[in-house]
Amino acid sequence: MRRIHRFRNFAAGAAALALFWSAQVGSTDAQSSGQQSFVTTKEGGFLLDGKPFRVAGVNNHYLTFGSSGEVTRVLDDATAMGANVVRTFLQPVIGSLDGRVPTIWNSKSTADSSNLGTKGIYMMSLDPTTNRMVPNDGPDGLQKVDYLIAEAAKRKLKLILAFVDFWAYTGGAQQMNAWYGSSDKYTFFAADPRTRRDYKEWVGHVLSRVNTITGVRYSDDPTIFAWDLANEPDIHPKPLLHDWVSEMSAYVKSLAPKQLVTTGHGNMDQKLSDMNIPSVDFGTWHGYPSYAKMSHSDFDARIREYCAIGRNIGKPVILEEFGIPRSDPDQANAYGTWLNTIATSDCGGWVVWRLVSTQDSGLYPEDDYDKFDIHNDGSAAWQALRDAALKLQ
Repeated sequence: MRRIHRFRNFAAGAAALALFWSAQVGSTDAQSSGQQSFVTTKEGGFLLDGKPFRVAGVNNHYLTFGSSGEVTRVLDDATAMGANVVRTFLQPVIGSLDGRVPTIWNSKSTADSSNLGTKGIYMMSLDPTTNRMVPNDGPDGLQKVDYLIAEAAKRKLKLILAFVDFWAYTGGAQQMNAWYGSSDKYTFFAADPRTRRDYKEWVGHVLSRVNTITGVRYSDDPTIFAWDLANEPDIHPKPLLHDWVSEMSAYVKSLAPKQLVTTGHGNMDQKLSDMNIPSVDFGTWHGYPSYAKMSHSDFDARIREYCAIGRNIGKPVILEEFGIPRSDPDQANAYGTWLNTIATSDCGGWVVWRLVSTQDSGLYPEDDYDKFDIHNDGSAAWQALRDAALKLQ
């Protein structure tokens, strides 16, 4: 489901437990990634070191452009919650550096990181002379991702990374459309040969990148549990989506055969149809009952339905985004019920939207519209998620 309201107001802790362990950083995979292993799939589930691996995760949207302190506070709070997976997007995307191709979002915002103050950081831009995508390998670009991966490895956290956000909050696929003069949200990105080329060149660049901190190539790093092709690639019509996912997932698998690949699709109304594509390793869906006008029990039934689809296809399914506003007096009970359903239904796991920690101001971000934010504050919602994470593992 498209996040209609989640960032609408962007323009406008408790002690954290960190599980550090000692490993000398070197140039080999084992040294640099904390001697982790790759997650694999088998018979509808995930495996890690030959044992079942159930995902208990958190989303955070500013990990690729927040300060080092803001990043590590989120990772520490994820660890305190008992999470084993953190999901984020490779963002922002801008126009051209010389301004000839405009940036379509407010990249100059002075808001805090949670409210999309990106401080000049960007992952890619357009070179208007060559009309091609140019990645940013610098300290205000992919070196931010290097830091995230290295810090996640220290805490034995796995990452789900989306190659791009489909939406325009920090540019995303919509900015890539705008490079070529299009404002078509749903078709141009997957249909135009230039954006398809740019996307594949970006994927190839990311997967071949060697982390400047750990010395490990991204495609060889077991800290990266999986790649989302995009966050919520809401591509229309459906045959175009199927064609794009088929091509791009096979391309990612060809370059990163040790890592898992999924779509990142919201799939709320599409019944996980993209799971039938052979190069898609597991299914994802995103659910916000308050947006869909569903009761808590209706949403619980949807969870059971989607877990059953995964079992029938023989691939894991993750509820990759979900949230209940804290204004709902039954928030904690609903979380507990839904996550118990996942735990007892042989589903792959869950990744809650969204865990945020204190900003560099010392304050939690304002969240006065959607009210989905989760804090390490000992609240009933925090405790429900922590209990569910520990139970799942």
